[in-house]
Amino acid sequence: MSIEAQDSGQSPGGFLQWVERVGNKIPNPFLLFVYLIAILMVASAVISWLNITAVNPSNGEIIHVKNLLSVEGIQWILPNVIKNFSGFTPLGSILALVIGAGLAERVGLLQSLMYKMASKVNARYASYMVIFIAFFSHISSDAALVVMPPLGALIFLAVGRHPVAGLLAAIAGVGCGFTANLLIVTTDVLLSGLSTEAAKAINPAVQVSVIDNWYFMAASVILLTIVGAILTDKFVEPRLPVHRGERNEEMKKLTPEQNRGLMASGIAALVFIGLVALLVVPEAAPLRNPKTGGIIPSPFIQGIVPLIILFFFVISVPYGMVTKQIRSASDVPDLLVDPMKSMAGFIVMVFPLSQFVAFFNWSNMGKFMAIGLTDVLENLGMTGIPAFLGLIFLSALLCMFIASGSAIWSILAPIFVPMFMLLGFHPAFAQIVFRVADSSVIPLAPMSPFVPLFLGFLQRYNKEAKLGTYYSLVLPYPIVFFVVWLLMLVGWYLLGLPIGPGVYPHL
Repeated sequence: MSIEAQDSGQSPGGFLQWVERVGNKIPNPFLLFVYLIAILMVASAVISWLNITAVNPSNGEIIHVKNLLSVEGIQWILPNVIKNFSGFTPLGSILALVIGAGLAERVGLLQSLMYKMASKVNARYASYMVIFIAFFSHISSDAALVVMPPLGALIFLAVGRHPVAGLLAAIAGVGCGFTANLLIVTTDVLLSGLSTEAAKAINPAVQVSVIDNWYFMAASVILLTIVGAILTDKFVEPRLPVHRGERNEEMKKLTPEQNRGLMASGIAALVFIGLVALLVVPEAAPLRNPKTGGIIPSPFIQGIVPLIILFFFVISVPYGMVTKQIRSASDVPDLLVDPMKSMAGFIVMVFPLSQFVAFFNWSNMGKFMAIGLTDVLENLGMTGIPAFLGLIFLSALLCMFIASGSAIWSILAPIFVPMFMLLGFHPAFAQIVFRVADSSVIPLAPMSPFVPLFLGFLQRYNKEAKLGTYYSLVLPYPIVFFVVWLLMLVGWYLLGLPIGPGVYPHL
């Protein structure tokens, strides 16, 4: 299948070539954190030796940088290496959530649900449906980046529209909007854990919950779905050359067993939600705050991750049993092995990452740098919107060179979360600022392993397409999503709207 392409032999412009060359020189995230630890240790020794201090403006405390290479530093490091790793906040939550989501993926529930949502799509509203499904597919994490683009192309093809437009719309929803979700997913767990660790430098009592960005991110799904669909219908698809390929590809149809499985999962979901509601809604419900009777904070909010994991099991097991993916109880642990295998690289990266975060906090470098940057921003008059605009553009730049969003936030959070807290912002708001930048540039990042994958999908319909072709077609989405999301963030901040349950931009 192919299309008549225009300028298909283009290569990416000079800037993108430069980005690709620089990105290729960035080491593996594991080695990156090893190098950062070495730099941190030397920096702490030099600053400590020069006796450079900072004054915390909130309480007048004098901040001294502790020397990681001193006798005291070595005596602290050695007994705490294992503790730093095993006690790293995001690690346990992420692995536990992968167990639940992994089961849903392995039995085929998530894939069937996406195909079911995509069936019987009206051609007029195909763009809206594809992008919305792409946002929903984030529940399957990186797997969504593999499943959704070809599905988007097939949906458009099935309703008589250009398959490349469907492909690009799906890439926009699954890539540019990667961290925007209606549901709580692994991204929320990972980033909130990193933000909580970073916030300890200023106030150990401050916690960033997995739902602290929920209101803003859920609203983002609605806005970006509309914007992305209009962009596809009015600008992207009209610019595409006429599709002349054979319509020999069909969207996968669900089997009767899969439909019955979805019905069983739906019933199980309703029962589960009803039971949770009984434990939360009544005034004397056991999952409410035992002292105030409120929901925020409460055991329900604090236990939201275990409840999500349990929900995945409740809906996955009935589906697996009906579709014969689960024939006996022993099949369940067997199905959980592959999802955990896929996390091996993450676990390896977490070891130096957890040491870096712990070293940063113990040495007081986080406080020291945050106070220094805060002073600079205040002297320049950049304490409100300009402060988070600076973080957005810095994050977007780094995301072009480093493929792992969690690795970038691991580097930025220990500096910018304390800095934002000193400026009066909630750490969850700093996290939102990063998420907007991180997601928007994913389809453009030369170091992303998904860019070659997206190019491969494009070549199914344009065999002559090269990287320049891909960039020229997808570029409108990152630009428009970034600008619209940025304006939404500024508006949200100016209106003082809550970004999550009981959480506002300012502390």
